[in-house]
Amino acid sequence: MDIAHLHFLVAEADTAQRRSLVELLGQMGASRVTDVPDGHLALQRLEGGFAPRIDVAIVDLALPGMDGLELMRHLGTQRIDVRLIVTGAQPAGLLFSVETLAQAYGIDLLGTIGKPVTAAKIKPLLDNYTPLARSPERPAGPRSTFQEIGIGLQKRQFEPFFQPKIELATGQVKGLEAFARWRHPEHGVLGPASFIDALEQNNRVDFLDWSMIEMSAERCRWFQDQGIPVPISINLAPETLAHPAFIRQITACIGRHRILPEYLTFEMPESSVLNSDPAFIERLVRLRMMGFGLAIDDYGTGRSNLQLLARIPFSELKIDRSFVDGASKRRPLGTVLRSCLGLAHSLDRMSVAVGVETRQDWDFLQNLGCTYAQGYHIANPMEAAAFPGWLEDWRHFF
Repeated sequence: MDIAHLHFLVAEADTAQRRSLVELLGQMGASRVTDVPDGHLALQRLEGGFAPRIDVAIVDLALPGMDGLELMRHLGTQRIDVRLIVTGAQPAGLLFSVETLAQAYGIDLLGTIGKPVTAAKIKPLLDNYTPLARSPERPAGPRSTFQEIGIGLQKRQFEPFFQPKIELATGQVKGLEAFARWRHPEHGVLGPASFIDALEQNNRVDFLDWSMIEMSAERCRWFQDQGIPVPISINLAPETLAHPAFIRQITACIGRHRILPEYLTFEMPESSVLNSDPAFIERLVRLRMMGFGLAIDDYGTGRSNLQLLARIPFSELKIDRSFVDGASKRRPLGTVLRSCLGLAHSLDRMSVAVGVETRQDWDFLQNLGCTYAQGYHIANPMEAAAFPGWLEDWRHFF
């Protein structure tokens, strides 16, 4: 990779090692390298006013004044955009934990290097460099009142958009996930940021859930009438499931639209599924006995009790996008991803990777034996009417 256009920051306390690293970068083709001997100066260079802007910071963990861990904390909390490489004399296991910490802070980490730093160690990390996407700040969508949302729901202005779920081994479309969208008469198509908070504050997410269930079942029937029998996954709040009439209402819904339970899967966050309330678990068991699918969503973001997780009758484990996007290039993410897939496999459940953004992510998941993938690399959520045409194009592609 040509690194001549990149501006590097080298933060290293030892003068000889700092000079050696600056010379090494120069030999590799870097033309702009700034070096500092401590963490406070490194943070000053990274905070914004320094020009030209730093593209890649190479930071030693043992910096004086402010060490590498504290500097990482500032980078994360201040959301400073920079690609980071961490160096240290620590053992590989500890550097691995540092990578995990960087991920937790949301830092764009290219990797860690055990000392001494050599061209052979640093080159593969720089080969993974891609410019940070700096899209212009878009104003947040309008926040609507609970009353306005209620009127929108009554007027059937809400509808599900669908994102395909692909079987990695074959490339076949094996399902759709429904995402709530509001066709607002003034503001156009709005996402959940415009309405979910008001519903949650008023404890009426079930209004939206039932609207999405009803319309997804209706669309599912429409797809089948088009010769496209495709299952649909619907996000479900635990409060909606907890309603005493839920089983009766869902039975009536699929009867109205003439679809089998196997064509609907309910997705619930990991944090809400790990519930030892017997009435809640009974409803989950009953839904599975009836033939509905159950998916644990956002897996990896909660504190799973594995014993309880193994007892929940879910059919799919949906791995959170934070462990998927970029996993092919980041060892900590790849390790967590392997662990999640191994758990799903050992429990004889399907695994679904959410947030597949690149071809590299797709190939990596395929090699790991993940069952399904969904994300922007495959398709954005689309209205129901657009899906048959998209599916035709996808089948030609595969």
